[in-house]
Formats: sequence, C-alpha cells, structure tokens
Amino acid sequence: MVSLSTLDNNLLNQNRGIKMDKKFIISEIKVSIVKTQSAGADYTDHAKGHWINDTIIANPMSKYPEYHESRSSWGMDAIKGIFIEISTEGGHTGFATAYGGYISSWIIKNHFNRFLIGADARDLNLLYDQMYRASMPYAGQSGVVVNTIAGIDLALWDLLGKIRNEPVYKMIGGKVRDKLQTYVTGPQAKIAQDLGHVGSKIPLPYGPGDGIKGLKENQEYIMETRKQVGPDYRLMIDCYMALDVPYTIDLTNAVKEANLYWIEEPLPPHDLESHKHIKQACPWQKFATGEHTNSRYGFRKIIEDRSVDILQPDITLCGMTEILRIAAMASAYDITVIPHCSGVYAYNFGISSTITPFNEFINLHPTAEKIVPIFGSIFTNEPVPINGEVTLTDLPGFGVEFNDAVELEEI
Repeated sequence: MVSLSTLDNNLLNQNRGIKMDKKFIISEIKVSIVKTQSAGADYTDHAKGHWINDTIIANPMSKYPEYHESRSSWGMDAIKGIFIEISTEGGHTGFATAYGGYISSWIIKNHFNRFLIGADARDLNLLYDQMYRASMPYAGQSGVVVNTIAGIDLALWDLLGKIRNEPVYKMIGGKVRDKLQTYVTGPQAKIAQDLGHVGSKIPLPYGPGDGIKGLKENQEYIMETRKQVGPDYRLMIDCYMALDVPYTIDLTNAVKEANLYWIEEPLPPHDLESHKHIKQACPWQKFATGEHTNSRYGFRKIIEDRSVDILQPDITLCGMTEILRIAAMASAYDITVIPHCSGVYAYNFGISSTITPFNEFINLHPTAEKIVPIFGSIFTNEPVPINGEVTLTDLPGFGVEFNDAVELEEI
C-alpha cells in the first residue's frame, strides 16, 4: 500500500516539474534502539566502573551529595542510542548512529516520517527545515527532538554518498588536509601525549558544591597534570556545564600558571550571556563551548559577542547540514570550530574544514589506557587515530559498515 506521505511528496515533485529518480526517492525509514552496550552514539552507555560514568567528574548534578560520585546515578546514560536506516525506491540504503532512544523512535515513526517517505533524499535543506519547523510546538533549539533531526540528516548524507559513490567529505568541499590531527579527552593525559596526540583534555573533578577544598583539589590536579605533560603541550579541562560565573573566574585565576589551552563548557548551555562575563574577567584564557547547543540560533549570540574562542557543536546532536551553517557563521568571525566527539561524522567535517585545526578523540576505553573506536562496536571499520592522526578512506558515505553482531531492537 502506498502511504499518503508518499503520494503527497510525489505530487509535490510532479507539480514542481521534477522528474522522479527512484534511486533518490525515500521509500522506508527504520529506527532501532541499540541494545549492545558500548556501541553507537550514546557515549555514556558502558558497563559499571567506566571512567566516563563512575569516577568523580564535575557535572550539573554533582552539587547534590547523593549524585556526586557517579554520573550514571542521575541517569546520564538513561536515554540510549539509536540506529537509523533510510532506504530508497532504487534499493539504496544509508544509515547513522544517533541519540534519543525511545523518544526519538516515537517522533520518527509518528511525526517525521510524513516528510521523508516519498521525498527526494537530495533535498537536505528542505527536509531539515520541515522537521525543525513542524516540531517547534514541542521542541527548542537543542535537545532530543533536534538530536533526532540530526540523526536523520546524517543517515541522508550517508545515503547520498553511497548513491553517488563518493565520501561525504567530498560532497561538502573536499579535503583541505591529508590527515587529521587529534587531541584526546580522558583522564590519562600523559598516555595521550605518549601516543602522539596534539593535546589532552581532562575532566574536572569538583564543582562549586565542593567549596574551597574542591577548588584547591582541582588546582592541584591540574598543576600536577601540567607537570606530567610539560609546559608546551596543549592541556585543556572539561567542566561539563558544572560551574557558575564566580566559580569559573576563581578556577581560571587559580590555574593561570597551568597555561590551559582552553577551559571547556564551564557554564550551562542556556546561559550563553554569561560567557561574556567570564571572558571579560579572564581575557587571557581561551574558552570553548557548544557540545549541548544544537542549532545555529544558539551559536549566533556567542559568535557575535566573540565571548567564546572555540565552538564545539556535536554533529551527532546537530547534524551535518546544521554544522555547515554554524561553521559558515563562525568563519566570518575567524572563530575556530572543533566538533565535540562525533567520530567519523566529525572526521568528515574536520578534514574538509579550514577552521578546524584538529579533531577530538574521546578515549572510551574503560580506563582510557588504550585506543578504541568512539562508537564502540557498532561499525566494523571505524577509523581510529594512529600516532595521533586519523586517515580517511575514499569509501562512499561516511565510509563505515554496520557490525551485524550488534543487537538492535527495531521500533
């Protein structure tokens, strides 16, 4: 049976005078929950004891003693990852790992599918805009709904690359460098340095709720790490939305001698205005943010204010179509864009971006002592850095293949 959405979209294309090309016409969208642990875009879905969840890391909930010791205690890993597959009438399929769990699955099946089935997969701007506008009554500029659109967008880019038999980085401008340099996020800065990465970003242990004692311990931890890696190595700290303006200023002053390359996401994403105040108070320090800001509208003000030095949109949360818009805005102000996490999606962007000097590699080994793929086991051939560099192939789409051993629950 042909769906009403298919008929509507086919009629729309006919009215435009467009000849239908079956290889581009979307016939099906499948969405599944990723059941296998340590697989997919939810980088917090790991076994108990993993450093990213079960070590003391400052976060928005660490002010409450009952949630201080572990980020999994308050549900950081509750939403889960999804896997999106989009097929066309011509028999082509593109896919993406994304974020949003059962919420995203419901939205795709009950709302967004009407815009997709029967549509031309090449109409990326149209489809993104229709999904974004149609979800305005129950969504904002960031969060699960926008993350759902991002996942669909990535699957469409993968699909188009496979139909055209070229990698996504070629479709967004081509390579500006042969290899990507990487910095590592994780608790083992010296290991990252020894493995040849250009920098290391360590998680901040304590926040405002830990008082002067916690501030002192943060200072000692950062200064000791600086001693381990030497004075000239890029060292950054990740504050994960845990701080407020006074604490950020106190911390920045306390570790001024550490010469941090940047301080990341000290403030919650809704408080973009306050980035101006910390930058004015500490003009010598570079600040970064953007992981939890998922649209160009959220970045507009901090770009105009120049209150942040490095923008960090997460491509699994905003999509390739949207990060290209964000990067275009940033480039007019000479602001650096280094995507948060995002694995192969960020690599395809980074290798084609003139304002991205290097990429993030988050070390998701349980103790951060070995290099493992960012998306775990969901792909059979995800590129990982070797001697601190990532090399991309010329395989079509995002260049990765799904691992059939990963368990999916189709919704």
